[in-house]
Amino acid sequence: MPTPSPSPRLGRRGFLALAGGTLLAAAGCAPQTTNAAHSEPAGELPTGPPPAGTSLAVAVRTSQIQLAASGLDKNLPFKVSSWINLNAGPDIIQGFRARSIDVASNAGIPPIQAEAIGVKARIVAVQERHHPTYTFATAPASSIRTAEDFKGKKIAFSQGQAQGVVVLRALKKAGLANSDVQLVALPSTQFLTALQSKQVDVAPLGEPTLTKYLTQYGKDGARGVPTDVVDLLTVLWAPLEVLNDPAKAAAVRSYVTLWAQGVAWAWDNSDQWIDAYYVKDQGVSAADGRRIVDSLAKPRFPANWDNAIAWEQETADLMAEGGFVPKLDVKTLFDRRFEGLAAAAVPAGFRAGA
Repeated sequence: MPTPSPSPRLGRRGFLALAGGTLLAAAGCAPQTTNAAHSEPAGELPTGPPPAGTSLAVAVRTSQIQLAASGLDKNLPFKVSSWINLNAGPDIIQGFRARSIDVASNAGIPPIQAEAIGVKARIVAVQERHHPTYTFATAPASSIRTAEDFKGKKIAFSQGQAQGVVVLRALKKAGLANSDVQLVALPSTQFLTALQSKQVDVAPLGEPTLTKYLTQYGKDGARGVPTDVVDLLTVLWAPLEVLNDPAKAAAVRSYVTLWAQGVAWAWDNSDQWIDAYYVKDQGVSAADGRRIVDSLAKPRFPANWDNAIAWEQETADLMAEGGFVPKLDVKTLFDRRFEGLAAAAVPAGFRAGA
């Protein structure tokens, strides 16, 4: 697939077309613009187990591996109809719209993107990360050493994913305007190809992709440019119609607690987690897996979502200021019936503020 031509500024129309065009075309309809934009899940959250026969399609690959490796999968009180190996925000939104995904995990920006194109979904669990998860990787033989060197350069920019907001925050922190660089609209799955071919000068990469790239191209002058830009949120979220189904809502409630327990298990059992995920699933060495895990901050689950909502609002405002999405009050994106469930399911040391 040809790489889109660099653009110094991507406007709202371009963002919505690139972020939502594929799923809208697949659905054969235009974005929803009715008053449903501010609808809330109906009724009280079920407190008991889901009825027999309830199933969910879950798109959280790491959770599948954590639950299996820890044995927590035996505690699932519902059937997982499929574990879907997708994690990019636009893919998840398409799955929501096609009714093929019931719950997924992403960073904070995909729910904003979904709302912008009329796909109704709500956040049901929050994990906070107070440590950078992305490093800016340079193309081979690049002269870039700091974020200030991004001026005039071509930067891979995935508007509907966490990487896009990391770019915007890094530019703002470096004192650069969006118009000071060339934002090249690409899905994150194309970042590596664009770097390798020098179609972009820099792209934000997470682990283990960063390690794989630098292992291969570090000898050719590719390097990582770290910043202190934090992408605070990992969220679980689900389509509104799933949360309006009492049986599925009960299953999602049960899954939230097991998801959090799986994350905590991986931290407490890092050797097993490295082997199960980084080595066997992601194909990196045990030594690189250990280095990656040691570079991470302990996962934290907030009992109160006020800080997460404030962060999400700042993100939405940053996107709106750049002309990528309309103004949005993000409080409508959070289903606070689930607030605190993840935090209550893990030991105190995994709770935000501990």
